[in-house]
Amino acid sequence: MADQQDVALMAHLLRRAGFGASRDEIEARAAQGYDSVVDELLNPDSVPGVEDDLLLRYMPAYHEAAAIETNIQAWVWRMINTPRQLQEKMALFWHMIFCAGHSKIDSGQEMGRMIQMFRDHGMGNFRNLLWLLSTSPAMVYYLDNSESHKTNLNENYGRELLELFSLGVGMDESFNYSEDDVKACARAFTGWNIAPSYPPFPYGRSPWEFRFDPADHDDSEKTFLGETGNLNGDDVLDIICKQPATARFVARHLYNFFVADDVQIPAWRLTPPRDMKAIEAMEKAYFDSGYEIKPMLEVLFKSDFFKAEDVRYAKVKNPAEMVVGTMRLVGEHRDIQPGLFEFSQEPKYMGMDLMNPPTVEGWHTGREWIDSGTLVERINFAADLMGNTELPGVQSLVDRLKAQGDTLSPDQFVAGCLDLTGPLMVTEDTLQQLRSHASKEGDLSTSNQDEFARRTGEMFQMIAATAEFQFE
Repeated sequence: MADQQDVALMAHLLRRAGFGASRDEIEARAAQGYDSVVDELLNPDSVPGVEDDLLLRYMPAYHEAAAIETNIQAWVWRMINTPRQLQEKMALFWHMIFCAGHSKIDSGQEMGRMIQMFRDHGMGNFRNLLWLLSTSPAMVYYLDNSESHKTNLNENYGRELLELFSLGVGMDESFNYSEDDVKACARAFTGWNIAPSYPPFPYGRSPWEFRFDPADHDDSEKTFLGETGNLNGDDVLDIICKQPATARFVARHLYNFFVADDVQIPAWRLTPPRDMKAIEAMEKAYFDSGYEIKPMLEVLFKSDFFKAEDVRYAKVKNPAEMVVGTMRLVGEHRDIQPGLFEFSQEPKYMGMDLMNPPTVEGWHTGREWIDSGTLVERINFAADLMGNTELPGVQSLVDRLKAQGDTLSPDQFVAGCLDLTGPLMVTEDTLQQLRSHASKEGDLSTSNQDEFARRTGEMFQMIAATAEFQFE
């Protein structure tokens, strides 16, 4: 059996590289060995994926899903159930950077196809990912490249490609590109458009398709980031990917998402990274591998900076992590069953409308996830599930606690509950409040099973209501 330090480190890895896990899985993974688990996470094809045939048998609407709600529901189900947890976490990662939203696209199927693109290629080559993004019909439409012509330029995609998808505005207090670069970039992508689709009525939308129109492409000479020539979109992507700023951009995003909350993205030009050595290690992996994401992730997850105790619970859970992580812990919807729709809407109530970010800039992360309204929603959601001792995951935790002895003192009771729900690290003030509540009813005996379950469920609810439970 793995020791407590190994269990705590494995729990940390599974929260960050996935959406958390049951205590049974954490201990099994800890016994497997940390590096072995990382290697498995980084190679999702080495483990079985979601059984799509079984899923479609019970939920036929997931096949060629048209409604945005159905696509969101299917995605949340995958987050909860896929054995390929890092693959699904990377789909969420890129969705939060390469932002396109249903509010404009108005096609649930296209949003689902975009998430599938992130799922399939999120740990692959960044140059290829940018090309797939640039030829994604959803993105072409969302950022108006379908309205950009050599005789009537629209700079929207060119600007956002540089500002939000690759280089970032600047680094080390300098700017990464100029307005002339934006114009040259936009000109290079003229002709990258969408093939005309069938009208949506009366049979519904047909899948969109990318089409390059050479007659609409500006093939004149352009100068972009200091390079001059008859540049097209592919040339621009090549130039972008070899920039030091691009390596910095990807590395900072990975650190912010997987390691610890950093300042908001607009402040990156003037604010150095929280851990420059960590960023530099990932930048080196980016260039050494020819722009591959997987080697950057391997450096990250196997590093001392990721394993350090001071970065555990240093990230506010985003709403998807909050909802899915809690459901995985309590064992809710691990089978195909009715009622998932309501759960799939919960991230929206917490401020994260999946597949529909507020703007192309995406969501502000970290502590900005929490305000007076979203905090109440978070606490109510988690407490309702954590206190339901009939759920299989909660039952398992109760049984584990019961096995610790015939009688538990209030201090032992609280320590056991915190250990099983994380292991969760709390402040001394929070610890004393939990102990004070437990002391009101004295020692806890395992002889009265109903009373034991009641008090344990109540303590789990109190833990779910702590500030620390909002972090991972």
